[in-house]
Amino acid sequence: MGKLLIVGTVAFDAIETPFGKTDKILGGAATYIGLSASQFGVDSGIVSVVGGDFPEEYLKMLNDRNIDTSGVEVVEDGKTFFWSGRYHNDLNTRDTLITDLNVLANFNPIVPAHYLDSEFLMLGNLHPSVQLSVINQISVRPKLVVLDTMNFWMDNTLDELLEVIKKIDVITINDEEARQLSGEYSLVRAAQKIHKMGPNYVVIKKGEHGALLFNNGDVFFAPALPLEEVFDPTGAGDTFAGGFIGYLASTHDISFENMKRAIIFGSNLASFSVEKFGTERMEDLSNLEVQNRLQEFKELTQFEIELT
Repeated sequence: MGKLLIVGTVAFDAIETPFGKTDKILGGAATYIGLSASQFGVDSGIVSVVGGDFPEEYLKMLNDRNIDTSGVEVVEDGKTFFWSGRYHNDLNTRDTLITDLNVLANFNPIVPAHYLDSEFLMLGNLHPSVQLSVINQISVRPKLVVLDTMNFWMDNTLDELLEVIKKIDVITINDEEARQLSGEYSLVRAAQKIHKMGPNYVVIKKGEHGALLFNNGDVFFAPALPLEEVFDPTGAGDTFAGGFIGYLASTHDISFENMKRAIIFGSNLASFSVEKFGTERMEDLSNLEVQNRLQEFKELTQFEIELT
């Protein structure tokens, strides 16, 4: 089983959807990725930063799930990164109400010595310079490096982002971001262009419409499970990424065939994340629930057909 290093935000969110609203709750890309990957029993550690206002109980909750938080810097006189957003009725669009970088503004990541030999590296959505700093601290290249990013960095730090993309194996972005990064409307052409930027694998997330995996002309599609209720899509993409790399780290197999399975595991876990606000659903998720829903995925996608 591979050692997994996760770099990303550990944060506070305040969320409003058509189903209700929250005050400050636990959020952040690294939090969702870590909780998702923990379903596979991997040895994982988070590199991030929080303020003195961050509750110790949240760190303990992560530790209880075998997530090492020794790489989470605590700035006692600082405040934790805070994001607030309001989702529209379709839950596919949202308005950002508040973004307070706080301690994240001056974050200088330091990888703990016992994670410098990590075989799997997940670069959660962060400033590309932070992602690059982590890559440069690891002297022996990991078996697999996965990057998640967003259109904000494409708009404001494109050159730095392209430098990071040159050094990774897998990029996970949504369809809108894939089109922006590549300049192509067709997702097949977009993946081809992004592939030339560096990564061998391109994962394009399509929200409630599933996810696509591209590798040198090979394509795989995984549907999203139709759900009766979606309360909060925040963190669904990070949960997907955590399930994806968590499964790969647990199996130590980075073949295209195994990545297909990783896409299914990621989609499966993301389907739980949206059922409650914030990380609440991922915190109490049982292995039995995961296995039962995997069976639903299998039934959704399996069919027999005679070819003439």
